[in-house]
Amino acid sequence: MHVSVIGTGYVGLVTGACFAEFGVHVTCMDNDARRIQKLENGDVPFYEPGITELVAKGVKEGRLSFTTDIAKAVDKALVIFIAVGTPPRGDGSADLSYVEEVGKGIARNMTGYKVIVTKSTVPVGTGAKLREVISKTQTNVFRFDIVSNPEFLREGSAIEDFLRPNRVVIGADSDQAVAIMKDLYRPLYLIETPIVVTDIPTAELIKYASNAFLATKISFINEMANLCERLGANVQMVAKGMGLDNRIGPKFLHAGAGFGGSCFPKDLAALIQTGERVGYPVQVALAASKVNDDQRRRMVDKIRDAVGGLKGKTVGLLGLSFKPNTNDLREAPALAIAQELLKEGAKVRGYDPIALDDACRMVSALKPCTDPYDVAEGTDALIIMTEWNQFRNLDFEKLKGIMKSPILIDLRNVYDPDRVVSYGFHHISVGRPSKRPQ
Repeated sequence: MHVSVIGTGYVGLVTGACFAEFGVHVTCMDNDARRIQKLENGDVPFYEPGITELVAKGVKEGRLSFTTDIAKAVDKALVIFIAVGTPPRGDGSADLSYVEEVGKGIARNMTGYKVIVTKSTVPVGTGAKLREVISKTQTNVFRFDIVSNPEFLREGSAIEDFLRPNRVVIGADSDQAVAIMKDLYRPLYLIETPIVVTDIPTAELIKYASNAFLATKISFINEMANLCERLGANVQMVAKGMGLDNRIGPKFLHAGAGFGGSCFPKDLAALIQTGERVGYPVQVALAASKVNDDQRRRMVDKIRDAVGGLKGKTVGLLGLSFKPNTNDLREAPALAIAQELLKEGAKVRGYDPIALDDACRMVSALKPCTDPYDVAEGTDALIIMTEWNQFRNLDFEKLKGIMKSPILIDLRNVYDPDRVVSYGFHHISVGRPSKRPQ
């Protein structure tokens, strides 16, 4: 089988490279000629563990190719995945203009029956809208089916998530399209991956409901963390006690500075807007979004209180991407907090293993540093913003000798407070009592 993937961003390229790994012939199409040229040269435009090697393997073995020609991509493929951006509009709704434009391009170049699949995260009703756009734009009438096949890729482990998913969702109203999609995912039958077959609107909503629920878990544990700080309790033990209940589970119960990235904030906003559009405000999602916004402000308050006012102070940030093992800075709590610290008169130094250059372009006043110890030089406080593994074994004796004040603000609860205090540091975390040296 031959498939095409329109859009070579994060979702599109991972999808294309992984289907090539399944033994499928894949054409990845993008109208950005410079990006396609880079991909043909093995230059992947984002950081994701393993993706560069997987792309190179697919190209070398002749199963993965790239083009800017949509006619070529459409003609060769039985299945066409749409994996373009759906950025939020001002009201939080998803902007579907890129999806519709791709639909028109497919319609103009169809030469026979096609299965057209939305891989992008799209609101309920997009499948029906895409069907209408294609039908109206076709120059020659060919039969086609629309399928919703949402992605559930976690940045930092996207390849594993695609090759060994915990489920595949197929939304379709055609038995032929379902059969073709099942055939495409046949390698997953060997690991007994559940295949959820449903209608298109339900499949579209599954993605939003999943992300909204995970975002709500994060906001809930952050609320518990804030309560723990007032009660003298330990949120990590609260989370452990909750997570051992199989009905709840331990995932996404890590208190911190709030969620960011390309999915949770955008998808939560789109779900909220969908509820408003149909006259049913989704109150839990609204609350989760508000708690997340408030959490960033609480982190700034925590930092301000720790250093005794921000004006004239110097602070160091360890980690800038929204999570480890990615260079994604979209909605990253570290950048929002850095901008607020700068606004209040602090000097901000920063380091990230992957995302440093991009972060400094986005926050020009951020002082780039070469490693954690360069960040700490002369600071009034060192702040762990992102829990990269290399920040888990810091040399506290060395840090104490180069910092102006031995204050560690651990916004990801990486360290045991007693260990940090034993080195003479004031340790501040989220949802746990602050500790000072005796």
